[in-house]
Amino acid sequence: MAQAKAAPKTYDVIVVGSGAGGGVAAHVLSRAGAKVCMLEAGGWYDGTKQSDMFKWPYNAPHRAAGTKEKPFGYFDATLLGGWHVPGEPYTNASGTDWMWWRARMLGGRTNHYGRISLRMGPYDFKPYSRDGRGFDWPITYDELAPYYDKAEELIGVFGSQEGLENTPDGKFLPAPAPRGYERLVKLACDKVSVPCIPSRLAILTRSIHGRAACHYCAQCGRACGVNANFNSPGVHIFPAIKTGNLEVRTGAMAREVVTGPDGLARGVSYIDKKTRAEVTVNARVVVLAASCCETARILLNSKSSLFPNGLANSSGLVGKYLMDTVGSDVDGYLPILEDLPPRNEDGVGGMHMYMPWWHYKDQKAGRMPFARGYHIEFGGGRGLPGAGDFDGSERILGGGYGVELKRNLRKVYGAQVGFTGRGEMIPNADSYCDLDPDAVDQWGIPVLRFHFKWSQDEILQAKHMQDTFKEIITAAGGKYFTSATAENNWGISRGGAIIHEVGAARMGDDPKASVLNSNCQAWDCKNLFVTDAAPFVSNADKNPTLTITALGWRTSEYIAEQVKKRNL
Repeated sequence: MAQAKAAPKTYDVIVVGSGAGGGVAAHVLSRAGAKVCMLEAGGWYDGTKQSDMFKWPYNAPHRAAGTKEKPFGYFDATLLGGWHVPGEPYTNASGTDWMWWRARMLGGRTNHYGRISLRMGPYDFKPYSRDGRGFDWPITYDELAPYYDKAEELIGVFGSQEGLENTPDGKFLPAPAPRGYERLVKLACDKVSVPCIPSRLAILTRSIHGRAACHYCAQCGRACGVNANFNSPGVHIFPAIKTGNLEVRTGAMAREVVTGPDGLARGVSYIDKKTRAEVTVNARVVVLAASCCETARILLNSKSSLFPNGLANSSGLVGKYLMDTVGSDVDGYLPILEDLPPRNEDGVGGMHMYMPWWHYKDQKAGRMPFARGYHIEFGGGRGLPGAGDFDGSERILGGGYGVELKRNLRKVYGAQVGFTGRGEMIPNADSYCDLDPDAVDQWGIPVLRFHFKWSQDEILQAKHMQDTFKEIITAAGGKYFTSATAENNWGISRGGAIIHEVGAARMGDDPKASVLNSNCQAWDCKNLFVTDAAPFVSNADKNPTLTITALGWRTSEYIAEQVKKRNL
């Protein structure tokens, strides 16, 4: 490997990673006047120029079905990534079956995620105080609420004002009208007393900040060619570049944070993937936003005489208390929707309605068999057909071939619905990542080894999901299909499968029991900050991206303030 050499320029800030957390840090800091260098391990990506949103499935191999390289479909907005990145392995300890998604591209997962944008609620920040499980955050909902406001007003989130106690309302654009099958599910939910409200997605229903409104092509996962949905390049990074204060280096695989004899961070060492040379870029402040587990990996690999166990790891908690979202799902079939004529179903690339958690008061009173809760997402209708859209249809088709098969498919197409739960995992000491002592990636960097375990709370939560799905589908007059049983833990997802990993460098009030303080600043290194999901103390049933963005905004404003005060 080529000898490391320092870049001649010293930046105000280095940001490692370009997803939700890295993007917002670059956006806020560059607009505050800081000279910022962003390091991204993947390639350049501009959805307005590189999106495949208008291509047809029949023009792609296997009708655009998913592959190992592109699990979510051939046209998914992924350059290089997924659960298997060539040359960049990870390992699992005995008994662990963890899946680790990496997105090697500018903007990371924000190019193809579901855009679900839910605020964590007041109870979510103080879970230990409510049920004695896990840990409390060192901040409250009220402290983060102004930054939720700022994030929503910039990225654009649609929704409705509902006044729900632990599902806070936000600064919303108008929500799109429910589709036909969504109205039927809403009626069924009303029968069984499950709330069903307009969903909250980061997709524009009105033009804002010079970005066009969604035109309802429903291909958000392919990246948006008109920049109508939130993605970090189009909303955070490209505007930041226009300030003249942001330089972006792609193909930069971060190895470690470099520290000086005073214990302060002085830069980041990375591998230039094109030349395979090792480069060090210098800065006064380092912000890690490489994604939860990648940030933990960088910290653990940042060893020195001052930090023999890795940087910011005097507590021994880097990598510990790793969490993912609890998932379980089901297929349903609504006979009332059989044999309908083709019709337009306008809408965004995602659900127009969802079910927020409704039993939090029962849990406080001890009337639930598990701690915490979940929300329900659902889909269906007559979208653009692709490979897999008729999964499970053999259960209701009754056979057929040729003309008969086509007639039967037309009869059932649009009558299927799918439900999936997204629940909170309680942090446990058996779930963490560390460095594999025997494995490195193609760049010679030690890789992560995962240890993971669901508790009975999560397994019982998955059972409750299945029971609720069945109740709703039955109330709608439908048929319910599932392979979930007690033997397979009620169909609970594999660890990492939901791609909501959080918590590997948690924030707290005590340097002996946390990695970061309440400003996401490392206790052991005052000019080191983290703005991805690693600081999360708990993993509420709310999808993490909006909280990553709000928390990253708050941290970045703190950095700018401390620099002005000459504290950094």
